[in-house]
Amino acid sequence: MAETALFDTFARAPLRFERGEGVWLVTESGERYLDFGAGVAVTSCGHANPHLVEALKSQAEKVWHLSNLYEIPEQERLARRLAEATFADKAFFTNSGAEALECAIKTARRYHYSKGHPEKFHIITFEGAFHGRTIATIAAGGQEKYMEGFGPKAQGFDQVPFGDLDALNAAINENTGALLIEPIQGEGGVRPVPKEFMRELRRICDEKGLLLILDEVQTGVGRTGKLFAHEWAGITPDIMAIAKGIGGGFPFGACLATAEAASGMKPGIHGTTYGGNPLAMACGNAVLDIVLADGFLENVRDVALVFRQGLAALKDRFPAVIEEIRGEGLLLGIKAKVPAGDLISGMRDEKMLAVMAGDNVVRILPPLVVTAEEAREGLRRIERAAETLTAEQLKKSA
Repeated sequence: MAETALFDTFARAPLRFERGEGVWLVTESGERYLDFGAGVAVTSCGHANPHLVEALKSQAEKVWHLSNLYEIPEQERLARRLAEATFADKAFFTNSGAEALECAIKTARRYHYSKGHPEKFHIITFEGAFHGRTIATIAAGGQEKYMEGFGPKAQGFDQVPFGDLDALNAAINENTGALLIEPIQGEGGVRPVPKEFMRELRRICDEKGLLLILDEVQTGVGRTGKLFAHEWAGITPDIMAIAKGIGGGFPFGACLATAEAASGMKPGIHGTTYGGNPLAMACGNAVLDIVLADGFLENVRDVALVFRQGLAALKDRFPAVIEEIRGEGLLLGIKAKVPAGDLISGMRDEKMLAVMAGDNVVRILPPLVVTAEEAREGLRRIERAAETLTAEQLKKSA
Protein backbone atom coordinates (compact mmCIF):
# COMPACT_ATOMS: atom_id res chain seq x y z
CA MET A 1 0.00 0.00 0.00
CA ALA A 2 1.34 3.44 -0.95
CA GLU A 3 2.43 5.83 1.79
CA THR A 4 -0.36 8.19 2.80
CA ALA A 5 -0.41 11.62 4.39
CA LEU A 6 -3.48 10.54 6.39
CA PHE A 7 -3.43 9.31 9.99
CA ASP A 8 -3.11 5.53 10.05
CA THR A 9 -6.36 5.07 12.00
CA PHE A 10 -8.45 3.28 9.35
CA ALA A 11 -7.93 -0.06 7.62
CA ARG A 12 -9.71 1.00 4.46
CA ALA A 13 -10.96 -1.41 1.81
CA PRO A 14 -9.21 -0.90 -1.56
CA LEU A 15 -12.27 0.67 -3.18
CA ARG A 16 -12.74 4.18 -4.58
CA PHE A 17 -16.28 5.26 -5.30
CA GLU A 18 -16.93 8.04 -7.75
CA ARG A 19 -20.69 8.43 -7.54
CA GLY A 20 -23.84 6.87 -6.17
CA GLU A 21 -27.53 6.57 -6.90
CA GLY A 22 -30.07 5.23 -4.43
CA VAL A 23 -28.68 2.02 -2.92
CA TRP A 24 -25.86 1.76 -5.49
CA LEU A 25 -22.27 3.01 -5.51
CA VAL A 26 -20.08 3.13 -8.61
CA THR A 27 -16.27 2.89 -8.53
CA GLU A 28 -13.86 4.94 -10.60
CA SER A 29 -13.58 1.96 -12.97
CA GLY A 30 -17.37 1.68 -13.34
CA GLU A 31 -18.10 -1.31 -11.07
CA ARG A 32 -21.50 -1.14 -9.35
CA TYR A 33 -21.80 -2.12 -5.68
CA LEU A 34 -24.96 -2.66 -3.69
CA ASP A 35 -24.46 -0.43 -0.66
CA PHE A 36 -25.99 -2.12 2.38
CA GLY A 37 -23.71 -0.27 4.78
CA ALA A 38 -25.03 3.22 3.97
CA GLY A 39 -21.90 4.86 5.34
CA VAL A 40 -22.59 3.17 8.70
CA ALA A 41 -26.34 3.92 8.80
CA VAL A 42 -25.90 7.50 7.54
CA THR A 43 -27.18 7.60 3.95
CA SER A 44 -30.78 7.20 5.05
CA CYS A 45 -32.39 8.51 1.87
CA GLY A 46 -29.95 6.91 -0.56
CA HIS A 47 -27.11 8.37 -2.58
CA ALA A 48 -27.73 11.54 -4.59
CA ASN A 49 -31.35 11.71 -3.48
CA PRO A 50 -32.86 14.40 -5.74
CA HIS A 51 -34.77 16.09 -2.90
CA LEU A 52 -31.68 16.33 -0.70
CA VAL A 53 -29.48 17.43 -3.60
CA GLU A 54 -31.88 20.25 -4.47
CA ALA A 55 -32.19 21.35 -0.83
CA LEU A 56 -28.41 21.50 -0.41
CA LYS A 57 -27.78 23.26 -3.75
CA SER A 58 -30.51 25.79 -3.09
CA GLN A 59 -29.12 26.65 0.35
CA ALA A 60 -25.52 26.69 -0.91
CA GLU A 61 -26.44 29.51 -3.27
CA LYS A 62 -27.70 31.61 -0.32
CA VAL A 63 -25.54 31.32 2.81
CA TRP A 64 -23.41 28.49 4.19
CA HIS A 65 -22.45 29.62 7.66
CA LEU A 66 -23.63 32.22 10.15
CA SER A 67 -22.86 30.85 13.64
CA ASN A 68 -25.33 30.82 16.49
CA LEU A 69 -24.78 34.52 17.16
CA TYR A 70 -27.81 35.06 14.93
CA GLU A 71 -31.21 33.51 14.39
CA ILE A 72 -31.32 30.76 11.74
CA PRO A 73 -34.91 30.22 10.55
CA GLU A 74 -34.32 26.71 9.17
CA GLN A 75 -32.79 25.72 12.51
CA GLU A 76 -35.91 26.89 14.30
CA ARG A 77 -38.04 25.01 11.78
CA LEU A 78 -36.13 21.73 12.14
CA ALA A 79 -36.18 21.96 15.94
CA ARG A 80 -39.94 22.53 15.88
CA ARG A 81 -40.53 19.61 13.52
CA LEU A 82 -38.41 17.27 15.66
CA ALA A 83 -40.26 18.41 18.78
CA GLU A 84 -43.65 17.84 17.14
CA ALA A 85 -42.64 14.34 16.02
CA THR A 86 -41.07 13.24 19.33
CA PHE A 87 -41.18 13.53 23.12
CA ALA A 88 -38.88 16.56 23.05
CA ASP A 89 -39.46 20.26 23.68
CA LYS A 90 -35.93 21.46 22.94
CA ALA A 91 -33.13 20.69 20.46
CA PHE A 92 -29.43 21.55 20.35
CA PHE A 93 -27.72 20.94 16.99
CA THR A 94 -24.21 19.51 16.79
CA ASN A 95 -21.74 18.39 14.14
CA SER A 96 -21.71 14.68 15.01
CA GLY A 97 -23.18 11.90 17.09
CA ALA A 98 -20.36 12.05 19.64
CA GLU A 99 -21.04 15.75 20.16
CA ALA A 100 -24.75 15.02 20.54
CA LEU A 101 -23.84 12.53 23.30
CA GLU A 102 -21.51 15.08 24.92
CA CYS A 103 -24.40 17.54 24.97
CA ALA A 104 -26.70 14.89 26.43
CA ILE A 105 -24.20 14.12 29.20
CA LYS A 106 -23.70 17.81 29.99
CA THR A 107 -27.46 18.43 29.93
CA ALA A 108 -28.05 15.66 32.47
CA ARG A 109 -25.26 16.79 34.76
CA ARG A 110 -26.32 20.42 34.52
CA TYR A 111 -29.92 19.50 35.33
CA HIS A 112 -28.99 18.00 38.70
CA TYR A 113 -26.49 20.80 39.40
CA SER A 114 -29.19 23.41 38.80
CA LYS A 115 -31.47 21.55 41.20
CA GLY A 116 -28.87 21.78 43.97
CA HIS A 117 -27.36 18.30 43.54
CA PRO A 118 -23.92 18.70 41.95
CA GLU A 119 -22.94 15.30 43.34
CA LYS A 120 -25.39 13.56 40.99
CA PHE A 121 -23.08 13.60 37.98
CA HIS A 122 -22.66 9.85 37.60
CA ILE A 123 -24.30 8.11 34.64
CA ILE A 124 -24.83 4.36 34.52
CA THR A 125 -24.12 2.73 31.14
CA PHE A 126 -24.13 -0.86 29.88
CA GLU A 127 -21.39 -3.25 28.82
CA GLY A 128 -20.98 -3.53 25.06
CA ALA A 129 -22.10 0.06 24.50
CA PHE A 130 -20.58 2.45 21.98
CA HIS A 131 -21.31 6.15 22.46
CA GLY A 132 -18.55 7.85 20.46
CA ARG A 133 -14.81 8.52 20.47
CA THR A 134 -14.36 11.66 22.56
CA ILE A 135 -12.72 11.32 25.98
CA ALA A 136 -16.11 11.39 27.70
CA THR A 137 -17.95 9.11 25.29
CA ILE A 138 -15.27 6.40 25.25
CA ALA A 139 -15.54 6.43 29.04
CA ALA A 140 -19.33 6.13 28.73
CA GLY A 141 -18.96 3.19 26.33
CA GLY A 142 -16.46 1.58 28.66
CA GLN A 143 -14.74 -0.64 26.08
CA GLU A 144 -11.04 -1.00 26.86
CA LYS A 145 -10.04 -1.20 23.19
CA TYR A 146 -11.25 2.36 22.66
CA MET A 147 -9.79 3.78 25.92
CA GLU A 148 -6.32 2.20 25.74
CA GLY A 149 -3.56 4.78 25.54
CA PHE A 150 -5.70 7.84 26.14
CA GLY A 151 -4.97 8.37 29.79
CA PRO A 152 -7.22 7.97 32.82
CA LYS A 153 -10.86 7.17 32.20
CA ALA A 154 -13.09 10.23 32.53
CA GLN A 155 -14.94 10.16 35.82
CA GLY A 156 -18.64 9.71 36.32
CA PHE A 157 -19.49 6.62 34.28
CA ASP A 158 -20.47 3.38 36.01
CA GLN A 159 -20.98 0.29 33.86
CA VAL A 160 -23.23 -2.68 34.54
CA PRO A 161 -23.74 -5.89 32.53
CA PHE A 162 -26.11 -5.64 29.56
CA GLY A 163 -29.65 -6.60 30.56
CA ASP A 164 -28.88 -7.13 34.28
CA LEU A 165 -31.53 -5.34 36.35
CA ASP A 166 -30.15 -6.57 39.66
CA ALA A 167 -26.72 -5.15 38.86
CA LEU A 168 -28.32 -1.91 37.71
CA ASN A 169 -30.31 -1.45 40.90
CA ALA A 170 -27.23 -2.28 42.98
CA ALA A 171 -25.18 0.35 41.12
CA ILE A 172 -27.62 3.22 41.72
CA ASN A 173 -26.55 5.44 44.62
CA GLU A 174 -26.68 9.04 45.83
CA ASN A 175 -24.28 10.12 43.06
CA THR A 176 -26.32 8.64 40.20
CA GLY A 177 -28.04 11.19 37.98
CA ALA A 178 -28.96 9.30 34.81
CA LEU A 179 -29.02 6.06 32.83
CA LEU A 180 -27.66 5.97 29.26
CA ILE A 181 -28.45 3.20 26.78
CA GLU A 182 -28.77 2.41 23.06
CA PRO A 183 -32.13 0.74 22.28
CA ILE A 184 -30.10 -1.55 20.03
CA GLN A 185 -26.36 -1.86 20.51
CA GLY A 186 -24.99 -1.33 17.00
CA GLU A 187 -21.22 -1.44 17.35
CA GLY A 188 -21.72 -3.90 20.22
CA GLY A 189 -23.12 -6.56 17.90
CA VAL A 190 -26.67 -5.49 16.91
CA ARG A 191 -28.07 -6.49 20.30
CA PRO A 192 -31.62 -5.20 20.87
CA VAL A 193 -32.57 -4.19 24.40
CA PRO A 194 -35.74 -6.16 25.32
CA LYS A 195 -38.83 -3.94 25.34
CA GLU A 196 -39.68 -4.91 28.91
CA PHE A 197 -36.18 -3.91 30.01
CA MET A 198 -36.63 -0.50 28.37
CA ARG A 199 -39.92 -0.07 30.20
CA GLU A 200 -38.26 -1.05 33.46
CA LEU A 201 -35.54 1.56 32.91
CA ARG A 202 -38.21 4.22 32.50
CA ARG A 203 -39.91 3.06 35.71
CA ILE A 204 -36.65 3.10 37.67
CA CYS A 205 -35.82 6.62 36.47
CA ASP A 206 -39.29 7.88 37.43
CA GLU A 207 -39.10 6.21 40.83
CA LYS A 208 -35.59 7.39 41.73
CA GLY A 209 -35.55 10.85 40.12
CA LEU A 210 -33.04 9.91 37.42
CA LEU A 211 -32.91 11.05 33.80
CA LEU A 212 -33.20 8.48 31.03
CA ILE A 213 -30.80 9.26 28.18
CA LEU A 214 -31.12 7.34 24.92
CA ASP A 215 -28.41 7.07 22.29
CA GLU A 216 -30.36 6.82 19.04
CA VAL A 217 -27.50 7.96 16.84
CA GLN A 218 -27.67 4.70 14.85
CA THR A 219 -31.19 3.48 15.65
CA GLY A 220 -33.06 6.72 14.95
CA VAL A 221 -34.69 8.50 12.01
CA GLY A 222 -36.64 5.49 10.73
CA ARG A 223 -33.86 2.90 10.87
CA THR A 224 -35.96 0.35 12.83
CA GLY A 225 -39.29 1.09 11.11
CA LYS A 226 -40.38 3.63 13.73
CA LEU A 227 -39.10 7.20 13.72
CA PHE A 228 -37.12 6.27 16.85
CA ALA A 229 -36.46 2.81 18.21
CA HIS A 230 -37.71 3.52 21.75
CA GLU A 231 -41.23 3.85 20.32
CA TRP A 232 -41.36 0.06 20.00
CA ALA A 233 -41.27 -0.17 23.81
CA GLY A 234 -43.92 2.52 24.27
CA ILE A 235 -41.68 4.73 26.43
CA THR A 236 -40.05 8.14 26.09
CA PRO A 237 -36.66 9.36 27.32
CA ASP A 238 -35.80 12.65 28.98
CA ILE A 239 -32.82 13.29 26.72
CA MET A 240 -31.87 11.72 23.38
CA ALA A 241 -28.86 11.97 21.08
CA ILE A 242 -29.40 11.58 17.35
CA ALA A 243 -27.17 11.91 14.26
CA LYS A 244 -26.26 9.72 11.24
CA GLY A 245 -29.55 9.34 9.32
CA ILE A 246 -30.90 12.81 10.18
CA GLY A 247 -28.48 14.42 7.73
CA GLY A 248 -28.81 11.84 4.97
CA GLY A 249 -25.04 12.10 4.49
CA PHE A 250 -24.44 15.67 5.60
CA PRO A 251 -22.66 15.55 8.99
CA PHE A 252 -24.73 16.77 11.89
CA GLY A 253 -26.49 15.57 15.00
CA ALA A 254 -28.82 16.83 17.70
CA CYS A 255 -29.49 16.52 21.38
CA LEU A 256 -33.24 16.46 22.08
CA ALA A 257 -34.69 16.96 25.54
CA THR A 258 -37.81 17.77 27.48
CA ALA A 259 -38.07 21.33 28.74
CA GLU A 260 -37.53 20.08 32.29
CA ALA A 261 -34.41 18.06 31.45
CA ALA A 262 -32.96 21.02 29.53
CA SER A 263 -33.84 23.55 32.22
CA GLY A 264 -30.26 23.87 33.43
CA MET A 265 -28.90 24.79 29.99
CA LYS A 266 -28.75 28.60 30.06
CA PRO A 267 -27.00 31.12 27.74
CA GLY A 268 -23.23 30.61 27.81
CA ILE A 269 -23.41 27.12 29.36
CA HIS A 270 -22.83 25.22 26.11
CA GLY A 271 -22.07 26.19 22.54
CA THR A 272 -20.96 25.27 19.04
CA THR A 273 -19.50 27.17 16.09
CA TYR A 274 -20.72 25.01 13.20
CA GLY A 275 -23.66 23.24 14.83
CA GLY A 276 -27.00 24.06 13.26
CA ASN A 277 -25.46 25.73 10.21
CA PRO A 278 -27.79 26.52 7.27
CA LEU A 279 -26.43 23.73 5.03
CA ALA A 280 -27.03 21.07 7.71
CA MET A 281 -30.48 22.41 8.49
CA ALA A 282 -31.49 22.34 4.82
CA CYS A 283 -30.48 18.67 4.67
CA GLY A 284 -32.20 17.80 7.95
CA ASN A 285 -35.47 19.34 6.89
CA ALA A 286 -35.26 17.57 3.53
CA VAL A 287 -34.68 14.22 5.29
CA LEU A 288 -37.74 14.79 7.48
CA ASP A 289 -39.79 15.61 4.38
CA ILE A 290 -39.02 12.10 3.16
CA VAL A 291 -39.05 10.07 6.38
CA LEU A 292 -42.23 11.67 7.77
CA ALA A 293 -44.15 11.31 4.49
CA ASP A 294 -47.23 9.07 4.58
CA GLY A 295 -46.34 5.42 4.16
CA PHE A 296 -42.56 5.80 4.35
CA LEU A 297 -42.00 4.05 7.69
CA GLU A 298 -44.57 1.40 6.80
CA ASN A 299 -42.53 0.63 3.69
CA VAL A 300 -39.37 0.37 5.79
CA ARG A 301 -41.13 -2.22 7.95
CA ASP A 302 -42.41 -4.12 4.89
CA VAL A 303 -38.99 -4.31 3.23
CA ALA A 304 -37.37 -5.20 6.55
CA LEU A 305 -39.73 -8.17 6.86
CA VAL A 306 -38.68 -9.40 3.41
CA PHE A 307 -35.05 -9.08 4.41
CA ARG A 308 -35.47 -10.67 7.83
CA GLN A 309 -37.33 -13.68 6.42
CA GLY A 310 -34.73 -14.10 3.69
CA LEU A 311 -31.87 -13.98 6.19
CA ALA A 312 -33.63 -16.56 8.38
CA ALA A 313 -33.84 -18.87 5.37
CA LEU A 314 -30.13 -18.36 4.66
CA LYS A 315 -29.33 -19.19 8.30
CA ASP A 316 -31.14 -22.52 7.87
CA ARG A 317 -29.34 -23.25 4.59
CA PHE A 318 -25.85 -22.28 5.75
CA PRO A 319 -25.54 -23.28 9.42
CA ALA A 320 -21.74 -23.46 9.17
CA VAL A 321 -21.60 -19.78 8.17
CA ILE A 322 -24.56 -18.08 9.90
CA GLU A 323 -25.29 -18.59 13.59
CA GLU A 324 -28.00 -16.02 14.32
CA ILE A 325 -29.98 -13.15 12.81
CA ARG A 326 -30.47 -10.09 15.02
CA GLY A 327 -31.90 -6.60 14.95
CA GLU A 328 -34.98 -4.60 14.09
CA GLY A 329 -36.17 -2.97 10.88
CA LEU A 330 -33.26 -2.17 8.57
CA LEU A 331 -30.69 -2.45 11.37
CA LEU A 332 -29.93 -6.14 11.01
CA GLY A 333 -27.04 -8.28 12.15
CA ILE A 334 -25.67 -11.60 10.94
CA LYS A 335 -23.76 -13.29 13.75
CA ALA A 336 -21.31 -15.42 11.84
CA LYS A 337 -19.74 -18.79 12.64
CA VAL A 338 -16.85 -17.94 10.36
CA PRO A 339 -14.84 -14.77 11.03
CA ALA A 340 -17.18 -11.86 10.28
CA GLY A 341 -14.45 -10.22 8.22
CA ASP A 342 -14.44 -13.25 5.91
CA LEU A 343 -18.18 -12.90 5.34
CA ILE A 344 -17.83 -9.17 4.64
CA SER A 345 -15.01 -9.92 2.18
CA GLY A 346 -17.14 -12.59 0.52
CA MET A 347 -20.02 -10.16 0.16
CA ARG A 348 -17.65 -7.54 -1.24
CA ASP A 349 -16.52 -10.09 -3.84
CA GLU A 350 -20.21 -10.23 -4.82
CA LYS A 351 -20.24 -6.41 -5.16
CA MET A 352 -22.14 -5.83 -1.91
CA LEU A 353 -21.10 -3.66 1.04
CA ALA A 354 -21.83 -4.25 4.73
CA VAL A 355 -20.31 -3.14 8.05
CA MET A 356 -18.46 -5.00 10.80
CA ALA A 357 -19.76 -4.98 14.39
CA GLY A 358 -18.68 -6.49 17.69
CA ASP A 359 -19.43 -10.07 18.75
CA ASN A 360 -18.42 -11.34 15.28
CA VAL A 361 -21.44 -9.72 13.64
CA VAL A 362 -21.95 -8.29 10.14
CA ARG A 363 -24.26 -5.29 10.11
CA ILE A 364 -26.77 -4.87 7.28
CA LEU A 365 -27.77 -1.19 7.03
CA PRO A 366 -29.24 -0.35 3.62
CA PRO A 367 -30.58 3.11 2.83
CA LEU A 368 -34.17 3.36 4.05
CA VAL A 369 -35.37 3.88 0.47
CA VAL A 370 -34.34 0.32 -0.46
CA THR A 371 -37.04 -1.60 -2.34
CA ALA A 372 -38.16 -5.18 -1.76
CA GLU A 373 -36.51 -6.23 -5.03
CA GLU A 374 -33.22 -4.59 -4.02
CA ALA A 375 -33.48 -6.41 -0.68
CA ARG A 376 -33.91 -9.69 -2.56
CA GLU A 377 -30.88 -8.85 -4.71
CA GLY A 378 -28.91 -8.30 -1.52
CA LEU A 379 -30.06 -11.67 -0.22
CA ARG A 380 -28.91 -13.34 -3.45
CA ARG A 381 -25.45 -11.83 -3.02
CA ILE A 382 -25.21 -12.89 0.63
CA GLU A 383 -26.30 -16.37 -0.50
CA ARG A 384 -23.49 -16.57 -3.05
CA ALA A 385 -20.96 -15.39 -0.45
CA ALA A 386 -22.21 -18.04 2.01
CA GLU A 387 -22.00 -20.73 -0.68
CA THR A 388 -18.37 -19.80 -1.36
CA LEU A 389 -17.46 -19.82 2.31
CA THR A 390 -19.17 -23.17 2.83
CA ALA A 391 -17.27 -24.66 -0.09
CA GLU A 392 -14.00 -23.32 1.33
CA GLN A 393 -14.78 -24.90 4.71
CA LEU A 394 -15.53 -28.25 3.09
CA LYS A 395 -12.27 -28.09 1.16
CA LYS A 396 -10.32 -27.40 4.38
CA SER A 397 -11.96 -30.31 6.20
CA ALA A 398 -11.48 -32.76 3.34
